[in-house]
Amino acid sequence: MIEEFYNYFTIETLFYWVNLGVLPFWLVLIFFPYSNLSRYFVTSIFPVLLLSGAYIFVLYKSYLNSYDFMNNFSLYLSIDHLLNLFSNKLYLMIFWIHFISINLFTGGWIVKDSQKLNINKILIIIPLVITYLIGPMGLLLYWLIRIFYAKNPSLYE
Repeated sequence: MIEEFYNYFTIETLFYWVNLGVLPFWLVLIFFPYSNLSRYFVTSIFPVLLLSGAYIFVLYKSYLNSYDFMNNFSLYLSIDHLLNLFSNKLYLMIFWIHFISINLFTGGWIVKDSQKLNINKILIIIPLVITYLIGPMGLLLYWLIRIFYAKNPSLYE
């Protein structure tokens, strides 16, 4: 049973499952940001646990394939070293799960923060979609919207 599970979840299969698996979270964030489903299911620890499980599974597969984890630190040396790391599917999958997790966390934060400031849920749809696709730009757009809704806007909150 475990062997079948292990053989089923190749890196390519895991890539598709991770990409499809975050879509329900994003759809709830975008279309039902103020619902209990969003509060208890999306902006809780649940998606973090799921994505962490996928992350640990990829680390385990990497370990079994004798992946050189110490080589990961070479990404700070040059762009060529980073390019070399991205040529490895296991490292690329670790990065992808990291990227998707941070974007989903940021989307959840945007929803929670907009609720505190009573920002219209229609206004946060575009920043959420952009955060899903290109995280930092969506966060920047949300911050621009947030400036107009905050009673005392600050840069360190």
